Amino acid sequence: MKTPEYLVALKRINASRMLCLFMMSALVACGGAGTAVSGSAPQSPAPPISSIPPITGTPPDVPTTPAPPVTTPDATVGLITSVKVQSIGGAAQSNVPVTFGQVFAKGDVPASTGISARLSDGSVLPLQVDLKANNEDGSWRHAVVSGVLPKLGIDQIETISLLKSTAPNAIPVAGTPSALLAAGFSASANVTIAGLSYSASADELLKAGKYTHWLAGPVVNEWLVSAPLKTAQGVEHPHLTARFAIRSYTGQNKARVDLTLENNWAYEPAPQNLTYDAQIKIAGQTVYTKPALTHYHHARWRKIFWWGGEPSTHIRHNTAYLIGSKAVPNYDQSIVFSYSSFTAIRTRFAGAAIEPMGNGMALPSMPSPGGRPDIGLMPGWAASYLLSMDKEAKLATLGTADLAGSWSMHYRDKNTDRPISLLDYPYMTILGNSGDTFNPATKKLEAFPACGGVCTNPNIADSNHEPSFSYLPYLVTGDYFHLEELQFWAMWNLFQSNPGYRDNIKGLFNRTPVRGQAWILRTLAEATFITPDKDALKSQFATFLATNLDWYNNAYTNNPKPDNTLGAIFDLYSTEYNQKRGIAPWMDDFFTSAAGRAAELGFTQALPLLKWKAKFPVSRMNDPAYCWILGAIYSMNVRDSSTSSYYTNLGQAYLASSPATLTALACNSPAMAANLGLKVGEMTGYAYGTEGFPSNMQPALAYSVDAGVAGSVDAWKVFMNRTVKPDYSTNPQFAVVPR
Repeated sequence: MKTPEYLVALKRINASRMLCLFMMSALVACGGAGTAVSGSAPQSPAPPISSIPPITGTPPDVPTTPAPPVTTPDATVGLITSVKVQSIGGAAQSNVPVTFGQVFAKGDVPASTGISARLSDGSVLPLQVDLKANNEDGSWRHAVVSGVLPKLGIDQIETISLLKSTAPNAIPVAGTPSALLAAGFSASANVTIAGLSYSASADELLKAGKYTHWLAGPVVNEWLVSAPLKTAQGVEHPHLTARFAIRSYTGQNKARVDLTLENNWAYEPAPQNLTYDAQIKIAGQTVYTKPALTHYHHARWRKIFWWGGEPSTHIRHNTAYLIGSKAVPNYDQSIVFSYSSFTAIRTRFAGAAIEPMGNGMALPSMPSPGGRPDIGLMPGWAASYLLSMDKEAKLATLGTADLAGSWSMHYRDKNTDRPISLLDYPYMTILGNSGDTFNPATKKLEAFPACGGVCTNPNIADSNHEPSFSYLPYLVTGDYFHLEELQFWAMWNLFQSNPGYRDNIKGLFNRTPVRGQAWILRTLAEATFITPDKDALKSQFATFLATNLDWYNNAYTNNPKPDNTLGAIFDLYSTEYNQKRGIAPWMDDFFTSAAGRAAELGFTQALPLLKWKAKFPVSRMNDPAYCWILGAIYSMNVRDSSTSSYYTNLGQAYLASSPATLTALACNSPAMAANLGLKVGEMTGYAYGTEGFPSNMQPALAYSVDAGVAGSVDAWKVFMNRTVKPDYSTNPQFAVVPR
């Protein structure tokens, strides 16, 4: 077992510091692990923003009222975690701005306390903490942490140790963009459609005071502004909107320009694809162009640039702490990655796939059959990044999350300027007919407007094969774009179905194929967990999640039906194999994994569901009436006919799902192996594959152990002792192990 990083750090504290800390009754540790980096997908050739001459003038971001000093609480009481900031620019840097998202384990930072930071040399790093979400007990859950490193040498890796403090962090005072504007900042998005030019200017919006704060304080302010693209005469384009997130660090002529162009309005008449020439300017210089860009309806694209020079850093989080917090699944930290492990990522995340409306690492047409790295609690590329903190894996993970905007499922409400909510439009739908959308309360149809032109998109969204695009990127960056992207997908999953199927405003998703139920549950649980407390969608997601978990518990966990004792989902959408006699255990395993995911995030209603569901994967590994070699069988018959009752024990399913010439053989015997054409101890279902059916089963078994289900430990031992296993170093999407 790997030694926790914080213990390694403690061992490295020298004796004099230990004495000092003892006298101060506080622990100050200086080692620690890794972190990540800010970044975006590579841009097409254009003058790099770093080539723009440094801006001279008044330092930006001077608050209108004096801000309290950035103080470090004076009573530190121990190391929480650490991040590493790696210099990657090939040159020494000074006054290096750093901002990252940080999740905290429940109870690590109690209410009314705070955190401080120290660098490798023991010096204090002043912090700004923008707290976004708390746990039920008031302790911190997620925050955006910012600071400015005094220096960073060539190829240096600086460790920022985050320490517990008995004193709360100072309440930040928001700064205005007046000094930034006085220093000459400007940024604009411009498109030309059929010879007519439209544009939006971030600096003009800031001057008009049309901004809200995402980050606010003495170290950094980030202002969110948006506006429709307009002609020089002020005529607004009905569909295209520019959204800027301008992040400016106090006292530096430096700002990050985060631009998103949207074609997303939910109820704007005649939605359609739009083709235009795109141009982005920073400080009057063109930094990006894309001619003849087809912008799909209800889609968006994002680019990030810097005004005044981009810091060259790679931020690496502490993997062990992220996993220990339970904010991410317990991926196997013993996996060893080599340079060649990331070959597929480097090859795939390139070229047209990473341009606007591209698909990055994801499969464009989600409904396509077959295994691929997209599917799982996390995609393979994201799990690789989480475990390795590799720079290229991070680039692909964040970049593919940017490109999640390429699918036509982004519906924004003009009334709220947020992702559209099922609470406001309980009868809207993607899959239903217009007549299904009549709202008896408002006497109006809630159908979306008909396409006003071409509305085809090679990127086809499908909840049955939906990757987890944006949860991890938001967790580690704290970028508003990733938060909204997660919320778009979570809400679309709920309203896409026919209103009658989902019980309208309740957003039930049980009338969906089982794998779709799994991934909708995963995305909804993660959106509920990480959405900021002050966000209006937080309580809505929580209600939708609770309502669905109640449905499952009433239908399964608390329902003593004599014909459903196996712990599997039996419904119209699960028994789709072998003339409606059989189910797909691997789909069912997806759902068990998603229930485990919701339970580990702290949603108590998910735990009894997990315990009920876990009987199915566990018994397939240790029920004496069922041979575990076929535990990950592709399809399993669970009744005699499409109208008969379900089997009440797994032995019946075993005999009905395989030929008698096989079931008559001793389990895991040489004779059985010869019959199947496998090695002794090798499971069926592509046991060697990272996406094979045994791999699909692994997270379900791991969560069964975590839930303390009877027989789960023995089932896990049998599973781990099989003779043929995948090499997860190439694709660890299912490499989840018990906690």
